[in-house]
Amino acid sequence: RRKLRSEVAAAFPALSPEQLAELVPNKEELNVIKIHSHKGEAVTVYMNHRNPILFEVEKVLYPTVYTLWVYPDLLPAFATWPPVLQKLAGGADLMLPGVVVPPSGLPQVRRGTLCAVTLLGNRAPVAVGVATMSTEEMLAAGMKGKGFAVLHTHLDHLWEYGDKSSPPTLAPLVTDSAAKEGAGDEEELQGKEPQQHLELRDLSLRDRDTCELLGKEELHENRAAEPAEDTSTEHQQEAEDSRTPQEQMDALFNQCFFHALKCKVKKSDLPLLTSTFLGSHMVSCCPAGKQLDIKKSSYKKFSKFLQCMQHQKILQVKELSKGVESIVDVDWRHPDIKAFAVPEGFSSVSAAQDSRSEDREQVYHAPEIIPLYGVSTKMIPLFQESGHRKGSILSSSEVRNIIINYVKSNELVDETNKNFVKVNAILCDCLLDKSEQDEISYLKWDELLSRCLERLQPLHQVTFSGQEPVVRKGNVEPIDISIAQRSSNKKVTIIKNLELYGLDPQCVANTLQQRVQASATISPAPGAKDRVQVQIQGNQIHHLAKMLLDEYQLPRKYIQGLEKAPKLGRKK
Repeated sequence: RRKLRSEVAAAFPALSPEQLAELVPNKEELNVIKIHSHKGEAVTVYMNHRNPILFEVEKVLYPTVYTLWVYPDLLPAFATWPPVLQKLAGGADLMLPGVVVPPSGLPQVRRGTLCAVTLLGNRAPVAVGVATMSTEEMLAAGMKGKGFAVLHTHLDHLWEYGDKSSPPTLAPLVTDSAAKEGAGDEEELQGKEPQQHLELRDLSLRDRDTCELLGKEELHENRAAEPAEDTSTEHQQEAEDSRTPQEQMDALFNQCFFHALKCKVKKSDLPLLTSTFLGSHMVSCCPAGKQLDIKKSSYKKFSKFLQCMQHQKILQVKELSKGVESIVDVDWRHPDIKAFAVPEGFSSVSAAQDSRSEDREQVYHAPEIIPLYGVSTKMIPLFQESGHRKGSILSSSEVRNIIINYVKSNELVDETNKNFVKVNAILCDCLLDKSEQDEISYLKWDELLSRCLERLQPLHQVTFSGQEPVVRKGNVEPIDISIAQRSSNKKVTIIKNLELYGLDPQCVANTLQQRVQASATISPAPGAKDRVQVQIQGNQIHHLAKMLLDEYQLPRKYIQGLEKAPKLGRKK
């Protein structure tokens, strides 16, 4: 941790000692996870307060948008228009026609300088990139060409590792008079240079040829425009501004606390880890533009905040395991919970997000898997009477019927014992090994069928919900769960072959990470092309079994390694 702090101080000299201690704290939990980009580059991510704060690629540290929202002036910032964010999140670099040149001029940077990208009117960065040319070169090129190689944005996979909060609203660093003058100048420019609007409409950022560093996803929805503030909202804002920042943070914690209990947490969720309650439920109830920070409140620690709520008999917190506190009971009939009203304009957004998350969870349906058999070269004589050729695909019932019909049509059933079948020349060549051909003249029905299935080519058909069936060669590979030993006698759980069953390894890793509060990573699966494996700290097979068997409804026969779960017993 001391080494990381010195590296951060060297990489970002603008940070004061107090800010450095806040970003990389001494005593608070700091998690390190390793992921891989689509290009196969190893990326080290540092997590604090359940949010990624830094990421390292090829021994170079970069801040995430979560860090830049707390320290917006950490990097030189270049502004772009809001519609451009969708292109950046889709994997595009920032082209110079998309950069807004302010009246004060562009920040002075050199080629290779790490920069932040903001949206016009908001100082909160939405992307991190490297300048591909200096400021002088940008102006000399007439603001044309690629300006910044974008590494990470709001809404990408790295952002999804955190609480998925939206950028705060940070006003530009200008006075009111300067803002008015700027607005006046802008009106004059609009009258003199109408061509600029045409440029905006025709603006298109080319898709990146190389893979995005952290696998950006397409935006599935457009954010609703913020409604205009009315007079009552202005008065409310004035009243809020009259309170100290500490009082405002206390009020924000209370609002998010009651909102989470009323709308997010169910009785079936209990016992609930206090860290999960804060990171997954309270943070999701935080209004846009605001951020929960327990250090800026009067409580200083989240445990003290929960103790206060426990004294009011709203909930009950217990230490179920050493050093880990959980919420074990909530009084949903408490007057404060009943009286809490969900903020206007928030409930619909929250409900939409909940429905989307529920849709993502409910989209998965276990595939239907049917074993099939292909006619091999050696088995052609046995199946050609029924009109099948090499490569013909049959189900086990079809194979059974074909064998029965063959035996009956050739009168091979033993007359003295109908449980036995005579082995003729074709059956001898197809089903018996050379060492057995002189010894075996009869076979039982079940042995005849099992030998036949063993000598056919194994196939299987997979049918996902709403899709056409797919036939694959070989026997179906089960989801493989194993326990590996790492340094310091630490154990990790490794899960392979999730893709074969239509499961997204990244989604499984994120879900497990939230549930067990342990680091989870994705890495290429050894010896398997185009497949990845999930690795999570500790023996987590109990949680995996609950997820795969109960939630995803996968048959137990398709899961290998569940017997390696730790035995639950009383400690003496």
